[in-house]
Amino acid sequence: MASGPNDMVTSAAHWSPDAARAASNQSAAALPVIGAADIRPIVPGHDLWDMWQIARTDGSTVIVGGRSWWFFLATPQLDDPEARHDRARMRLTSHGADGWRDHGWVFAPGFTPGSREWSGSAVLEDDGVTLTMYFTAAGRLDGPPSFEQRLFETRARFAVTDGKPILEGWTTPVESVAADGHGYAVAAEVEAPAHGIKGFRDPGYFRDPADGSEYLLFVGNAGWTDTWPNGVIGAARRDGDDWTLRPPMVDALGVNNELERPHIVMRDGHYYLFWSTQARRFAGGIGAPTGLYGMVAENMTGPWRPINGTGLVAGNPPAEPYQAYCWWVTGEGEVISFVDYWGLDGAGLPADPAGRRARFGGTAAPWFRLAFEGDRVTIAT
Repeated sequence: MASGPNDMVTSAAHWSPDAARAASNQSAAALPVIGAADIRPIVPGHDLWDMWQIARTDGSTVIVGGRSWWFFLATPQLDDPEARHDRARMRLTSHGADGWRDHGWVFAPGFTPGSREWSGSAVLEDDGVTLTMYFTAAGRLDGPPSFEQRLFETRARFAVTDGKPILEGWTTPVESVAADGHGYAVAAEVEAPAHGIKGFRDPGYFRDPADGSEYLLFVGNAGWTDTWPNGVIGAARRDGDDWTLRPPMVDALGVNNELERPHIVMRDGHYYLFWSTQARRFAGGIGAPTGLYGMVAENMTGPWRPINGTGLVAGNPPAEPYQAYCWWVTGEGEVISFVDYWGLDGAGLPADPAGRRARFGGTAAPWFRLAFEGDRVTIAT
């Protein structure tokens, strides 16, 4: 990448401490409290969390047989739900008028190059049958434990016959693009620091309708500074057959260290860049909630502005600050997330595995819809 350190600093839109701090007073963005009636397992005996749908290249959701098709990260239920990240694999599901259906594991064990599979995105090409899966390989297959993160992609044939999906002929996964240690820190820690691991993960596909350029967005950390927190939203652009790193789109230097699952939704000529983050990933004194955040611009080069002036679009309510996470906005403006730790009634996170197991949802949270109006995005009523 030709850009130098100064270019990295000046090219990204900065999420300022003042904007993020103001999100703590944005009461209209609070989501309803999740109750017992909302906890509906998708795969009995399994925990499911981060999710993404099969989408077309224009971002619209693929509907086949009256159903949308979703990938979740999943594991069999473990004694401690926090251990799920070390066992994560992708599972295919679908959603329709009758709710959720399970369609099993996506890849055979050992097919992907990581010790586990973390989040990404899935795109159905214009031929209507070629599916590209972009995903994060965490660690290395048969290697020692680590939090190394690499971006990979693989293709398969997707079809639905008599309501049953077919995913066949997965190609050998190839690395999409690698962190350069300059614009983006290399994420390869062996142990997780208390303030959170470095990131180079969550590839989110986007095709710019203005010129057809293709991008992969991802969560990263700044490689040009030791300031902490130093989360960024990164980007790579396809040049021919290869992806080329671009400067970060957004930086949260001094504000937040994890801007997770970045993705763009188009609406009325506006580009809405969304991400999720947790309250504990903010710098001290900011006090913003765990929630769905974002910025808006009129084109990919910006200028990007915090949605609603703060960045906050929807957040967990003060009464249940841990109840949901990993919000994903579809091209139609529908929002899904997963139930995290619910029903705590003002208590903190359980300190023991049994307590966490009793309060972890591990399933899809209630859907909601967004209303878009220029720089304002609100929870539709």
